[in-house]
Amino acid sequence: MQLRTFLAKDMKEALSSVRREMGTDAVIVASERAKDGSIMVRAALERSETQAPAAPEEPHEAPADSIPQDFSARHRDSLIRRLRHGTATTEAAARSFDRAQLLQLLRAHRAPDALAHDLAMIAEQSGLSDMTLALACALDRRMRAAPLDIVNATAFLLTGPNGAGKTATAAKIAAHARLSGRKVALIGADAEGAGAAARLQTFALHLGADFVLADSADAIVKSVARACGGDALAIVDTMGFDPRQSKMRAAFAALAAVDGIEPIALLSSSCDAEEAGEMAASLAQLGAQRLIVTGLDLVRRLGALVSAASQGLALAQVTRSPYVAGGLETLTPLSLARLLIAADARDADQGSPQ
Repeated sequence: MQLRTFLAKDMKEALSSVRREMGTDAVIVASERAKDGSIMVRAALERSETQAPAAPEEPHEAPADSIPQDFSARHRDSLIRRLRHGTATTEAAARSFDRAQLLQLLRAHRAPDALAHDLAMIAEQSGLSDMTLALACALDRRMRAAPLDIVNATAFLLTGPNGAGKTATAAKIAAHARLSGRKVALIGADAEGAGAAARLQTFALHLGADFVLADSADAIVKSVARACGGDALAIVDTMGFDPRQSKMRAAFAALAAVDGIEPIALLSSSCDAEEAGEMAASLAQLGAQRLIVTGLDLVRRLGALVSAASQGLALAQVTRSPYVAGGLETLTPLSLARLLIAADARDADQGSPQ
């Protein structure tokens, strides 16, 4: 097994370095954020005994205590145990890889059948003997992690179906921006929603942010321009819609194409997994490149999260609290694998019905 540590200014740059220097078969086994905001990522690459050693690599920026690249076979099991248990907050019991068990686990989470078989096949092909790392490797092939750059962004357009949690997420993003010292403008574009504008205005009052009600596409564009002119982060809370409907997509396409506005897809983890995958794919066609999945505190089955994150959108953040102070969390393929296995183990202990 080859292991390397990368330092980068953000997760996107770190993942690019991993794939550039280790290839697409590398799996992220740990990540953490330094006090200065930079990201440290550790990646693993399983190599067969017949594979020729890689050419000597150029030195790269890494901590002095970087993990060596090559380990003897007798250290492998110890390394896997430490990687599995080093940073998780909730640990599942160690489990050897078994394709049938992985399929059963993914089905228990209500993952779409085709996706479950694809992940199980990739996990088996990885050759990793640990269930968590094999699943993490499979997830790494199907999903990307790219947290929001709240410090440098100019405007976010939150889009998604009704009930996805756009208003609460807008407040969470605003809270993060205010904590980083940025000015914020919360722009309500859902004037007809039941209390949406009033909720957003209340959040703005408590966060010390500006609030603007924009009842048309032109008003949204002008409000965003004013916010950006004042060096404020503009966060647009839009009305809910079904992104699979072509007429509704057309209505949002013009906004999504406005320079400086980044459309962010939002989906609820309580959504049906097949529906979540379809909507994520449609939101990607609309122009969204990143995804936030909300409400993980309300679900025991994570099929919708896995399905939505496998449609080409980079998983930016997840939420697992209804409170603004609960904030936004980042999931890597490894942390999602841990979450899936831990939830499965917990439900098994409690005798949860399948």
